[in-house]
Amino acid sequence: MGFYAQKILPRLLDWSMSSPDLAQYRQEVLHNAYGKILEIGFGTGLNLAFYPNHVAQITTIDANAGMNDISERRIQESSIEVEHQVLNGESLPMPDQTYDCVVSTWTLCSIARVDRALSEIYRVLKIGGKFIFIEHGLSNEPNIQNWQNRLTPFQKIIADGCHLNRNIQQLVQNQFMNVEVETFYVKGLPKVGGYMYKGIAIR
Repeated sequence: MGFYAQKILPRLLDWSMSSPDLAQYRQEVLHNAYGKILEIGFGTGLNLAFYPNHVAQITTIDANAGMNDISERRIQESSIEVEHQVLNGESLPMPDQTYDCVVSTWTLCSIARVDRALSEIYRVLKIGGKFIFIEHGLSNEPNIQNWQNRLTPFQKIIADGCHLNRNIQQLVQNQFMNVEVETFYVKGLPKVGGYMYKGIAIR
């Protein structure tokens, strides 16, 4: 990773993902977190403030070590014990059926081999465990889809691999049989980047 990805992008992401509107959705998603938890795409640690009070320890991963300068400050301020590793979600070293819950917030858009990452999430979940997520992705409007397809090559460059046009529901359903998904636009965001998939998948 170069200077932009390591030094500039983490600060841009931290600023852009800190809005009160997105905080509301973080809280809604993380309300469902329980047990032994793995968070993929930990980023700058914005989720830490929204885990329920009963969560005392989580394991987190992120492929970009440049996020650590910001996330470490949040870890130090949090009452949650965080075991953080710089890892790619496509290849997890954890044993099968390790976690009760896997969390992903605005991460699946950026993983190159997203099918492989979802397979790994499924593998490390216990039987009956939950994958809880919120992701942006492919709109249900054909005109917006056309713009998402046009803009994704540029988005991947400026946002470290982020895709605007992934059908998150279909990707999750390719791996999980039991999936509940809510789709909607976030008010105030451009439609090309503001179509959300919020859901729970059960192994």
